[in-house]
Amino acid sequence: MRHLYTLLLIFIISGCSYFGDEKEDETVNWDAEHFYAEARGALDSGDYSKAVELYQKLETRYPFGVHAQQALLDLAYAHYKDEEPEASIAASDRFIKLYPQNVHVDYAYYLKGLSNFNKGKGFTQRYLPTDESQRDPGAALHAFQSFSELIKRYPDSEYVADSEQRMRYLRNVLAKNEVHVANYYMRRGAFIAAANRARYVIENYPRTPSVPDALVVLAKTYRILEMNDLSDDALRVLELNYPNHPGAYEAKNVKVK
Repeated sequence: MRHLYTLLLIFIISGCSYFGDEKEDETVNWDAEHFYAEARGALDSGDYSKAVELYQKLETRYPFGVHAQQALLDLAYAHYKDEEPEASIAASDRFIKLYPQNVHVDYAYYLKGLSNFNKGKGFTQRYLPTDESQRDPGAALHAFQSFSELIKRYPDSEYVADSEQRMRYLRNVLAKNEVHVANYYMRRGAFIAAANRARYVIENYPRTPSVPDALVVLAKTYRILEMNDLSDDALRVLELNYPNHPGAYEAKNVKVK
């Protein structure tokens, strides 16, 4: 009887080990084509975590195969859809570095822009109106740069139109953020820094909705700094181009301590 229990125990242990190994080695005999088909299927079905896992295994086992280039680009997209922007940007950068002549390299730049565009946005920020100019502008600036590089390098790309539209939006966000910072400096009494920020908006983000607000800051700070000629110039431009802006009255009546 004791021998029977011993044999049964050995069988159970061996069976557990067998099934565990079988699960672990599920892809051990897959070739590159099989890997790519399974990864693509997971991607198309929306199982992005599974797609990432399979694309990473494919890249590790077959780094120089015929599917390597497309797999890396698909991996960047899978990371993007799985809300892993840093991983998506890293994969896109790797693709650009390894395959600069690939016909789809413009899409890698576009993915970088999209990943930065959505970085740090939760459900609320993506689907409900929020003031993005209050957020850290770093991701917006990087997104703008990626879209700009795409347009410069590949002006005939199918992603140019969408990139241009996003860049217009990002310009407005970045300009408004600069005005927020300028007003913050105003409240802290750092008037030269406030003037510099306001002037930066006017010089670098013309034709954005934040320009009149920047002119108001400029007129106020110059008045406080007793640079009255420059303050009058800013007011003149403001009243000429934005005659109904309420900030003109504020700038004229700002109190100089």
